[in-house]
Amino acid sequence: MIEDIKKRALHRTAILEGQLRGVTRMIENEDYCMDIITQSRAIQKSLESLNRLLLENHLRTHVTHMFEEGGEEREQAVGELLKAFDFDAK
Repeated sequence: MIEDIKKRALHRTAILEGQLRGVTRMIENEDYCMDIITQSRAIQKSLESLNRLLLENHLRTHVTHMFEEGGEEREQAVGELLKAFDFDAK
């Protein structure tokens, strides 16, 4: 994993852990539903940010190598990218 991306991804997961703990407390405390939904949506955005980092790492490392290899490796890379974007037919 690229060191800078790894550092940023770990930071993002720490933020996500805190956000999830916060939502758990909100539910336990029976906070206002719209406030909980707002926090839940923020978690979804944080997950999207994490996914972008992980996808960037995958593209810069594995996919680059797989395309250079060609053949079945290239086809696997294409399949993985389609899956990552929910474009696969499976």
